[in-house]
Amino acid sequence: MKKIKIYCAHCNFLLYTYNKDIRGHLIKCYKDMIVEDYTLKDLNCPSCGQEFAREAIYHNRAANKIIQGKVFTKGS
Repeated sequence: MKKIKIYCAHCNFLLYTYNKDIRGHLIKCYKDMIVEDYTLKDLNCPSCGQEFAREAIYHNRAANKIIQGKVFTKGS
């Protein structure tokens, strides 16, 4: 498991610290794998207001489906 930081692509605001379990692009964030949440839990960036994800269910788990191009990640 790798801990990554997820940032808003528009204003570089730190949105989440997340435990990513597999390699590859970030498609979704399972809510139970979010370590630290710096948002207001409404899936909009608190700094610039841009929507970066949509709520979804994958494999019977609550998740945030990332909107492509709205975030970028860095390993920590």
